[in-house]
Amino acid sequence: MNAFGYVRAGDVGIAVRALADGDGRARLIAGGTNLIDLMKENVERPSLLIDITHLPLGAIQAADDGGLRIGALVSNTDVAYHPEVERRYPLLSRAILAGASAQVRNMASVGGNLMQRTRCVYFYDRATPCNKRTPGAGCSAIGGFTRYHAILGTSEHCIAVHPSDMCVALAALDAVVRVTGPGGERAIAFEDFHRLPADTPHIDTNKRTDEIITAVDLPARGFADHYAYVKVRDRASYAFALVSVAAALRINGETIEEGRLALGGVAHKPWRDRAAESALVGQPASRATFERVADLLLRDARGFGHNAFKIPLAKRAVIRGLEQAAKGVNPP
Repeated sequence: MNAFGYVRAGDVGIAVRALADGDGRARLIAGGTNLIDLMKENVERPSLLIDITHLPLGAIQAADDGGLRIGALVSNTDVAYHPEVERRYPLLSRAILAGASAQVRNMASVGGNLMQRTRCVYFYDRATPCNKRTPGAGCSAIGGFTRYHAILGTSEHCIAVHPSDMCVALAALDAVVRVTGPGGERAIAFEDFHRLPADTPHIDTNKRTDEIITAVDLPARGFADHYAYVKVRDRASYAFALVSVAAALRINGETIEEGRLALGGVAHKPWRDRAAESALVGQPASRATFERVADLLLRDARGFGHNAFKIPLAKRAVIRGLEQAAKGVNPP
């Protein structure tokens, strides 16, 4: 681990100025559940750590539009077990509880979860080329061991996946990320927050490097009646998803009036497809409908050797998630 400076930020303005005044290698630290691992592996080599744990960003409160505002420093545990989240946004609670051990959830923050980096083994292994770690170096995963890699939205430069469960649910819920930087505050639709790799896989999000996440806003509608979070993994306890599905439906009688689908474990960002969601509207909540939508959602999926099994696996997971959501059945 390299030498680095340390500063404790007393307010958001101090944190923003410290980021803006740095050399591009300053990093914010809260729970540190991902950053510290990266520093130990010398993947991240910050010149300055900006401690933001004392900023007033640790509350969950009602938003003016009838939704819920979750501060960036709220722990994953506090989000998952908050009474309003459990009552109005159970999809988010279920996704968080599927994501990590209690110890990690107790330390991990909402903002940190949004900013966590891929768990691609080649990204962590400094002995292998990686475009996310060193732009232009090449992608060792392409032609390598790809069991855990992407099948959607890939590029010739990167096939890594985003690791979060929480973010998959936030994508399906149409959350909004609030950030603050030298230019003031702005809001980023969750669908636009994370990026596909294209030719810049080292840039994970559309948050600027001199901005800090302050909150995540949930809309008033949380799909509390018809939702499901399905996570398929190599072991039942605290593994990253091979494929995950956040499904949310609004149903009138037997007819779907609105549908949301987000996938994890399959792309560089939580994956949504508006065309597939639109194909649910006006259709019966039946297996035949769900099979057609799953095929549409995975129409552009591409395997890379060892991960080709993810394509049929994802289709089955989408169908299962939609069936569970339609029935209002959510097994633990």
